[in-house]
Amino acid sequence: MTTEYNGYDLSESNQGPQGQTLPAKKQRGGLWKVLFTILFVLSILANFFMLIIVIFAIAIFSSSSHDSFLEKSITDGPSNKKIAVIGIEGIIGNEMSREFARQIKMAEEDDAVKALIIHTVTPGGGISASDQIHNKIMKFREQTGKPVIAFMQTIAASGGYYTSAACDKIIAEPTAITGSIGVIMGHFELKELFEEKLGIKSVVVKSSQKKNWPTTFEPVTEEQLAYLSDKLIVPAYERFVNIVADGRGNLDYSQVKNLADGSIYNATEAFDNGLVDEIGYFDDAVELAKSLAGIENARIVEYTKPFSMESIFGAGALVNFDIDSIYEMATPQLMYIWDAGLNF
Repeated sequence: MTTEYNGYDLSESNQGPQGQTLPAKKQRGGLWKVLFTILFVLSILANFFMLIIVIFAIAIFSSSSHDSFLEKSITDGPSNKKIAVIGIEGIIGNEMSREFARQIKMAEEDDAVKALIIHTVTPGGGISASDQIHNKIMKFREQTGKPVIAFMQTIAASGGYYTSAACDKIIAEPTAITGSIGVIMGHFELKELFEEKLGIKSVVVKSSQKKNWPTTFEPVTEEQLAYLSDKLIVPAYERFVNIVADGRGNLDYSQVKNLADGSIYNATEAFDNGLVDEIGYFDDAVELAKSLAGIENARIVEYTKPFSMESIFGAGALVNFDIDSIYEMATPQLMYIWDAGLNF
């Protein structure tokens, strides 16, 4: 039998040779283990609540500054003479169009901004988003009278050239690819996959034959292709050609039409065909902007997004995959884009 008194073990194993009780080692470790466990749990809870508070604070800050951008200096210069650089980088879409609009508005409202450089690195994108950016550049030029330079780097094709055509001058880096003047549309045909592989059949009730042309669930007919070309492809293509002809004072409609067969052009070819004004680098674009603005020195600035939840976790973590996303993926997309490697 084991007995214990005041922290001492009084069991038989701790008795001396004469039967007297010997003091056992006091059990002090148990109390410290309990205290350590309590402190550890409290520490975890405290850190958890601190993390929640930080995330909440960042979320509030992000929502309050969602529509704002911060000005960042690229090179020093007089604060009353600025050249603002706005980027068109990546696939041109609705979000890029919205961000571009906010940035160009900042430049328009800043009297110190004397010229814009549109830094273009894109294979193009949606026709609506491309047209919206083109329109914003044209309005900036009309309302401010300030020069706008398109600086093409790496690739500035299709929608990237569409937006550049709104600028006063176009400079392409020696290794840049541009052109691809044209329009493309594609969608997925999933009839065989759904019916033969998955056993899923679509049921469509429509008011007229053309209501769902083209559909993901049926093969496209020659009649449908002709209809889509007439209704969508040709008007979008003609608008592109006219935009370039209007923007390039050295090219008329017929000359642009000859170049607008979807071909891409390297910088030298683009220069020889009148699609760009100069071949050079960013410094050359800055010098041209200063020359057109009539200034000798300038501070080069760009607009950056403020610190936000999206910048921490990435845009992918904030994607809301809902019915709108599914509809967008399933709907045929009419695009000003160089389709190399995408293959709808």
